[in-house]
Amino acid sequence: MKLFIGFLRIIYCFWAFSWFLILMLISFPLVMLSLTMGKVKGGNIIYQICRTWGVIWYFLIGIRYISVLESEFQRKKQYIFVANHISYMDIPQVLMIAKPDHPLRILGKYEMVKVPIFGWIYRAAVILVDRRNAETRAKSVRALKAAIKNGISIFIFPEGTFNESDAPLKSFFDGAFRIAIETGTPIKPVLLVDTLERLHYRSVFALSPGKNRVVYLEEVPVEGLEMKDIANLKQKVFDLMEQGLRRYRNYP
Repeated sequence: MKLFIGFLRIIYCFWAFSWFLILMLISFPLVMLSLTMGKVKGGNIIYQICRTWGVIWYFLIGIRYISVLESEFQRKKQYIFVANHISYMDIPQVLMIAKPDHPLRILGKYEMVKVPIFGWIYRAAVILVDRRNAETRAKSVRALKAAIKNGISIFIFPEGTFNESDAPLKSFFDGAFRIAIETGTPIKPVLLVDTLERLHYRSVFALSPGKNRVVYLEEVPVEGLEMKDIANLKQKVFDLMEQGLRRYRNYP
């Protein structure tokens, strides 16, 4: 029985990744065309193309996006979204937040641009950062601030990379919280609750259908805060997210 289930999972994964590739190839020329429309307008269009790609892909492979609003957020208000990071399925989930009336930019790892074709789309869609390089880190910060200046929310994984520990979260980097204080932009923590069950980081053949929830927690304002308050702000957001993850997932 276990062998049969394993065979079905392999068939399912080939089905899912075949459709991922097909939809990517369909999206590619549209993304390249959007690049000619400028960083702001063209970038917003690219996110809607990628979001549509994600919605169709989810439907075809039996994954249900579910939005859980523990606290509402205003569509016309800018935020710095922060989330836990534990799976390659986190990115499709994040794209669901980028509604036409709520443009978004994601801070993404530079390493992903090396993937053929997908890497070109990835480069066009995200603000790239190589944490090992001080120059590119500074450039990414400038790009994030420019997005906020243009009325666009930003999305950052403050852990920096996958959390492969048994704890709900890894320690946070300062970047998201520093930018929040410098730009006066509130932080909106979100939890990606089910992405590890949908695709475990150990293997691409761990993909499975089912629910995929995004939980929106209460926003954290930054009015009146200064650079000396970064550590306290970071800890406040960390505690909110850790408590939230313990409500939705079983941790020792």
